[in-house]
Formats: sequence, C-alpha cells, structure tokens
Amino acid sequence: MGKHRRAPERQATYGEVIAIREFRTLWYGQGLSLLGDQLAQVALAVLIYERTRSPLATAAVYALTYLPQIVGGPFLAGLADRFARRRIMIACDLLRGLLVAVMAVPGMPLWTMCVLVFFVVLLSAPFSAARAALLPEILEGDRYVVGSALQNMTNQAMQMLGFAAGGALIASLGPYKALALDAATFLFSALIIMSGVRRRPAASQGSSKPSMWRMTRAGASLVFGDRQLRTLVMFAWLCGFYVLPEGIAVPYAISLADETLPVPVVTGLLMAAMPTGTVLGAFLFSRFVSPSGRLRSMGWMAMLSCAPLIGCAMHPPLEVVLILWVLSGVGGAYQLAANAAFVQCVPAERRGQAFGLVQSGLMAAQGVGILIGGLAAERLGPEPVVALAGVSGLTVAAVLAMVWTESRADLSARVRAEATA
Repeated sequence: MGKHRRAPERQATYGEVIAIREFRTLWYGQGLSLLGDQLAQVALAVLIYERTRSPLATAAVYALTYLPQIVGGPFLAGLADRFARRRIMIACDLLRGLLVAVMAVPGMPLWTMCVLVFFVVLLSAPFSAARAALLPEILEGDRYVVGSALQNMTNQAMQMLGFAAGGALIASLGPYKALALDAATFLFSALIIMSGVRRRPAASQGSSKPSMWRMTRAGASLVFGDRQLRTLVMFAWLCGFYVLPEGIAVPYAISLADETLPVPVVTGLLMAAMPTGTVLGAFLFSRFVSPSGRLRSMGWMAMLSCAPLIGCAMHPPLEVVLILWVLSGVGGAYQLAANAAFVQCVPAERRGQAFGLVQSGLMAAQGVGILIGGLAAERLGPEPVVALAGVSGLTVAAVLAMVWTESRADLSARVRAEATA
C-alpha cells in the first residue's frame, strides 16, 4: 500500500487580496499616511535643528515619538474593542490631521510642537490597534498572511521613499509646508476609510462596557497568561535585538567610510539594508512557503534574523556588512507567521487590546535596544555591539524556537485543515 499523501495547502495570491475593496482602502490609506509621516519626521528634525542648532535636542524630539505608544498604548488600544473600529480610525485620522495642521503654523513655539507631537503619536495607538483588529475580519485564512506581507512591504517602501524624497521636497517647499502636507494625508486617509470600509458594530457588545483599566488588565492576563500567546509575543519583541544596528548606523558608517563613499552615503546604504531584506523576505515567505510551513520554520527564521549580525565581529568591509544586514532583514519575515498565529489564538472581540499591548512592547523593545546599543557603542565601538546583539538575539531565538516546537502542533493542524478545506 502506498503512503497517504496530504492534500496540498492552498495559498492566497496577491491578486485576490488586492481585489478585496476594503483591504485596498486600508492599504491606500496606510501608504498615504506613512508617506506623510516620513516627510513630517524629516521636516520636524530640520525645524528643531534650525531653531536650536543642537543635535541632542533633535535626537530628544525623535526619541519622544517612542514614548506615547509605550506609555499610552496599552490603555488607549482598548478603544478599538470598546467602540466601532471604523469610527476609531476615522476619529484618530481627523484629530491627527488637526494637530499636525496646528504644528504647520509658522512660528509655533518649540514646547508646543513637542506637546503636539506627543499627542499625534499617542493617537496612533488606537488607530493601529483598530486597523490590526479589523484586518482579520476583512481577510480570512491565508489571505491575512498575504495581506500582512503586502502591508509590511508597503511600510518599508514608504519609509525608504519618504526619507529619500523628504529632503528634496523640504528643500523646495520648506518644513512648514511639508507639515501641512502631512496634515492633508491624514484627512485624505479619513476620507478613504469613510468611503471604502463598511460599518461594523463594536466588537464588545452590551450596554455595560468595562472600564479602560479593567480592559487593560484583562488584555494583559489574556496575552501573558497563555503559554502559546506568551511565546508569540516574545517572538515579536525579539526585534529589539536585530533593529539595534539601525540605531548606530552613523557611527558604523564612520568606521566604514572612505574617500570613495562619504559618511552620509554609507549611512543611507546601511539603513536601507534591513528594510530591503525585509521586503524580500516577506515576499518569498508569503509566496512560496505553505501556511503550516511558515509556522514550522518560524523558529529558524527568527534565528536567521540575528545570526548574520555576529559576522560583524570580524570587521568585514561594507559590501559584506550590507549582505549580512540584508540577510538579517530576510529572517525578520518570521514576524508574518507570528502575527498570523497571534490572530488565530486571540478572540476577535479582544484583538484591539491584545494588539495594542504587543505594539507597545514592540516600541519599548526597539527604543531600549537602540538606547543600550548607542551607550555600548561609545565604549566598545559599533562592530562588537552589533555582534553582541546578534549573539544575544540568537540565544533568545533558539530558546523560543524550542518552546514553540512543543506548543505549535494543534495550531499547525488547524491552519493545515483550513488551507486544504
């Protein structure tokens, strides 16, 4: 008798995902808003430096963009479960557009701009939580992974395009007009969501809604009280190790720059390396690996996100460093599988709060990782610090991979059954 052959798993395509109108709406709005945000970051940095001539003040305002999501994210994300998610997204876009428009008024005091930046970033927490919780309702099964990959690639592309075009655009328009343009992108995003996303009731039904504090505690209990969810969260926060090199790209570039390529050019190449790898990895991982295969290979991919960085200890030339960092970015595509698995394990009515908690931790992991990396690089130099981040991340990833292998069997079976149904 021959061996029983498993039915092939059906994989969604980019074409069928893009054909869904509601997804296109979220995709267009996200791309437009991200492009405006990157432009605003460059404009804000230029404005702060022009007024203070202080690199520290410029860096401090940039660091300020991490704080609101870390502090307010876990509490405000629950709004995405408490109220209709479409309404939350529209309200956040309109409010952010208004705040950025006030920032665009010439002569605005510096302290006022800092306060406005804080609230603009704070409002991104409920918006992101609402969009993340809404996406699994629009895209089911493997379509969700493909849609997430498409959004991930769009994020990276908009970052590269925004930073690359931002300087030239600000040189011609000026920073205040660039901020006004960012305000307009939020308003256009709100209009796109109004016209293309259908109304849905709030995920949390009933007349008595729990307080934000109770929802936050319940969300934390859900996420960290379940072994499988806890492991998936740790996989997400692993990025604190492999994003560290981007935070010390300038000192690394100084050690690599020569007469052929100046420091700014080398810095740009280094900062573009990981996003390039992430785009490549997201495409390959979503297009050519089966749904259950992604879950099986998640641990190996997580280790790949950190392992190449160890090679920086050998002080390789720029070409080799770029290859190592691109490979690290490719490995980071495991986040697609972790995200999809997380969605499978969290009840639909509690996704907003759960995503908000994970996102806040993600921001904290990135901020702390970059801060520690910067402090260590001053004493040890950039190459050893990047290598140490690789060793530490690989160790954590290996432990997570072992834990994940023991706990993923039931989820893999469920995903395989859905993909072959």
